[in-house]
Amino acid sequence: MKNIKFMDFCAGIGGGRIGLENLGMSCLGYSEIDKDAEITYKHFFGGDEKNFGDLMKINPDDLPNFDFMVGGFPCQTFSIIGNRCGLRDKDRGQIIYGLVNLLKAKDVKYFILENVKGLVNHDKGNTFKTVLKLLDNAGYKVSHEILNSLNFGVPQMRERIYLVGVQKRLIDDDFKFEFPKKYNGNHKKLEECLIDDEELTFDEKLSSYKTFLKYLDNKYNKNKYDIDNLLSLDYTVIDTRQSDLRIYHKKTPTLRRGRHGILYVKNGKFRKLSGYEALLLQNFPKRYANNVKGKVSNSKLLQQSGNAMTSTVIEELGYNLMKAVGNV
Repeated sequence: MKNIKFMDFCAGIGGGRIGLENLGMSCLGYSEIDKDAEITYKHFFGGDEKNFGDLMKINPDDLPNFDFMVGGFPCQTFSIIGNRCGLRDKDRGQIIYGLVNLLKAKDVKYFILENVKGLVNHDKGNTFKTVLKLLDNAGYKVSHEILNSLNFGVPQMRERIYLVGVQKRLIDDDFKFEFPKKYNGNHKKLEECLIDDEELTFDEKLSSYKTFLKYLDNKYNKNKYDIDNLLSLDYTVIDTRQSDLRIYHKKTPTLRRGRHGILYVKNGKFRKLSGYEALLLQNFPKRYANNVKGKVSNSKLLQQSGNAMTSTVIEELGYNLMKAVGNV
């Protein structure tokens, strides 16, 4: 696959890029408008490739020719926790039109696109039908499936819809893409990810800890939880939501841009999930995570990890696609 060139659109901090590079593909450039994410991206990959910026303003003639598009186009407008405006969102929801225009203009052979699973049912399924029709009319055979990152080498529950496309002219009528069911590489255990050695303990010294105690005593949680019991088992993961508290073992809930309330137990003490650990939960290699430690704030890394694609899912999808078209 070393002869496959790709572009990374709505790149975030490059989770999709890592997945395709693991297959030997080469990145020619990327498109990202979030300046903070761009800083992290450059720490990870260096500053050699050009950021082409807002894809809605890109002149296709300014892009190099490439074979493969990967992109996690903005999901907030389709998410259950977002505003669910969908394609009516003039800035984010219509990014799909910009991606389709670039696919056609550059005669791109293959793509992998990712979004929240809420896209499938948004507007009673009409939004998703519109997206699929756009891609079909652009000349692509599209397959789609909801996959959970938990089955792809990381201890994080993360369901996302993936769209995999190949130009119709490259395949026979009986072509069928098979979605992977699991990751064929090493599966990380939770304790391999929760290794930040910074002082992120969560105890009575903090005012937020007192708020946590009040939270445990609210009408939803009163008499349900005991501090000593919560602290009795290392690597218990605690998600503090608006009303109810949720407990996980051997896995974490979905990382999200706005979710910073994840705690876990280690050595009998509460700790806050750090941005460094969030990167590992998305399967960013340690060498990349080490590159940003102390250079990008903890809160920024938590946000960016919540927006990122899980690299192992993209890697498996890319491999299966290349295998299906006879390029392995």
